[in-house]
Amino acid sequence: MDLQKPARTQDAAPGVTELRASDADRDRIADILREALAEGRLTADEHAERVEGVLHAKTVGELDVFIRDLPAAHQRPTGPAYTAVPPRPAPGAIPHEAAANVVAVFSSAVRRGRWRAGRRLHAYSVFGSVEIDLSEAIFEYQQVVIKAVSVFGDIQIHVPENVTLRGTGGGVLGNFEVDTLDPVEPDAPVVYVDGWAVLGNVEARPRRGKRVADILDRVQSKVDRKLERVQDKVDRKLRKHLGR
Repeated sequence: MDLQKPARTQDAAPGVTELRASDADRDRIADILREALAEGRLTADEHAERVEGVLHAKTVGELDVFIRDLPAAHQRPTGPAYTAVPPRPAPGAIPHEAAANVVAVFSSAVRRGRWRAGRRLHAYSVFGSVEIDLSEAIFEYQQVVIKAVSVFGDIQIHVPENVTLRGTGGGVLGNFEVDTLDPVEPDAPVVYVDGWAVLGNVEARPRRGKRVADILDRVQSKVDRKLERVQDKVDRKLRKHLGR
């Protein structure tokens, strides 16, 4: 008789279909249903019924049911959903000359509020303190570089929570700390913090609750344009069906 006890199997991890659905998941399914309506694969009543079901779905598996009979559910993605942002901008992408300098020598300097962030900003703190707050700034460029050098001083950098934040640098008997940040929006601005802290401190982190309104406007514009195209397709289908 075999007295050896059988190995205890661990509980299997929940499958993808059992995961709780997010608002982004629901929006993706709703977009597929709108395209199906525009292409004539769904009637108006079917579309309305499925959209209502999407709004009440709890898991990813429940959402997949509403597009199971549509071609979009069986298409494989053509590429990765996310492209990693490098720690530094490409050579030559950012000019070497700064658009502005923020300097504090035995004093303090602050740049905050509604201001235009150029491509490059230099911050120097020598026995002083510098604060650069981009949470309400206007981003005119996709990439912004902040060179921060602190010698017996302190430099604090704050960015909106929906931008990409990268940092390269170090400390010599000091602290250089950049909280890496990846936003949901693929076209969000990228803020690069590059510098050194010599017996000083350099910190860069997102300011929670602050978002770049310009990004939201661009995203909403894309959604509006897409809805307009879908509505045009639906109108053409209806006119063709009515013989007009």
